Amino acid sequence: MLIATTTLPTRLAADQLAAAAIAQNLAVCAQVEGPLHSHYVWEGRPAVSEEWRVTFKLLAETATALSAYVHGAHPYATPQWLVVKVEQTGEKYLSWAQQTRNSVNF
Repeated sequence: MLIATTTLPTRLAADQLAAAAIAQNLAVCAQVEGPLHSHYVWEGRPAVSEEWRVTFKLLAETATALSAYVHGAHPYATPQWLVVKVEQTGEKYLSWAQQTRNSVNF
């Protein structure tokens, strides 16, 4: 399994991105958290913004498609996109994820 995260400027944008990824069967779960207060440097200057985080749980077979979808649908010119491989996944959760991925027909 993989976990991928991105941040968006509004709750609505985060919910829409999460729901569409699930509807397109690109992830087995998407969670929206926020608001977050992000501190970063943009165009050479310190910046602070309120953002909403979307965390996706996915199988490796959909990683490329999910990345392409997120980058194409994201409102930011340079979206955060972090993907990590999960070192250990509960057997029942992994089984559920595999069954979900293989049985969903939208």
